[in-house]
Amino acid sequence: MSKDLINKILITLGFIFLYRLLAYVPVPGVNIDVVKEFFDSNANNALGLVNMFSGNAVERLSIISLGIMPYITASIIMELLAATFPALGKMKKERDGMQKYMQIIRYTTIVITLIQSIGVSVGLNSLTGQSGQGAISIDMNTFIAVSAISMLTGTMLLMWIGEQITQKGIGNGISLIIFAGIVSAIPSAIGGTIDLVNNGQMNFLTVIAILVIIMATVGAIIYVELGERRVPVSYSRKVMMQNQNKRIMNYIPIKVNLSGVIPAIFASAILMFPATVLQGSQNKYLVMIADYLSPHSYTFNLFMFLFVVFFAFFYASITFNAKDISENLKKQGGFIPGVRPGASTAEFLNEVASRLTFWGAIYMGLISTLPWLIVKAMGVPFYFGGVAVLIVVQVAIDTMRKIEAQQYTNKYQTLSAVGL
Repeated sequence: MSKDLINKILITLGFIFLYRLLAYVPVPGVNIDVVKEFFDSNANNALGLVNMFSGNAVERLSIISLGIMPYITASIIMELLAATFPALGKMKKERDGMQKYMQIIRYTTIVITLIQSIGVSVGLNSLTGQSGQGAISIDMNTFIAVSAISMLTGTMLLMWIGEQITQKGIGNGISLIIFAGIVSAIPSAIGGTIDLVNNGQMNFLTVIAILVIIMATVGAIIYVELGERRVPVSYSRKVMMQNQNKRIMNYIPIKVNLSGVIPAIFASAILMFPATVLQGSQNKYLVMIADYLSPHSYTFNLFMFLFVVFFAFFYASITFNAKDISENLKKQGGFIPGVRPGASTAEFLNEVASRLTFWGAIYMGLISTLPWLIVKAMGVPFYFGGVAVLIVVQVAIDTMRKIEAQQYTNKYQTLSAVGL
């Protein structure tokens, strides 16, 4: 590996290490033992899922306990608005407009973070431990102000870390932050499983069956993520030295899963938000809704499947622009054999992408829900969903691809320098 690539990897690891350090910085004025006791008793519901995505930062009520989810929620809102309002969509495509677009997302993130942090602070006021201790050790009004500022600072730091990883490191910064949060919970999950086996709550054969399910899920994700449809493209160019025409063949790779890891992240963010807000309610109707949105419920997983499929189609329609591809092909003298250049090429590419996205969306929906159904049928006493595995594997594959691309770029630059 080149020195430049090693530096990028070290920068990425450094920022991830900083992210993990921030997970241990608590909000001032909080009784951490009471909060941890509460989350230990709610490990298998929506709060446990939120805690997992934050890398156990929520149970410590750290300054990054809200995680990167406010930023993702703001991104979802802006993507939906950009698809609805043409002027906003046009702004996103322009270079200067993209900066304004990202600035709007940042301001929206601030608003969402303040709302969520104030809601969490008010909810903690009614939280007490088994010994009768309260979760807040200072004046309530002071705590709301301090916690709101602390959590806002933490979320902004995470957003900045994600942008720095994307610009100066390797891979997508936001995805890597979520990846690091999930992976950091693996040791405690292994320890918890060992305790269940030792206590007789789970037998060894069940553990082996879970490992088989995990390996099968990982294998299916890798197989589909590496799958692509290669649309052949022909370029007619004139070779000046030989004074004759020569046809150069190439192809357009269209992935089965065009939208990547985004649908799973978006769906999780949308489902976890209301479930988390309703968790502390005492109203029987709101409690009933919270139960329906618990990760252990069939309703939650049904919505997860539907949201993942929806966002897979939605995000694929944004990322894959057949019209731009057909126009670029026409300018470069390229064409798809048997398809007329221009509008016919765009229509053909849209049709191919739609068919692939259909199967890709079904695959993502099944991966997000099927492992949970199998594990639930086995009677396993803890939550295991495919979304975490899907995010981890997809982010790992994407990061590996970007490292390989950087290596090839360095090789070409070296060859060019030698040739000169």
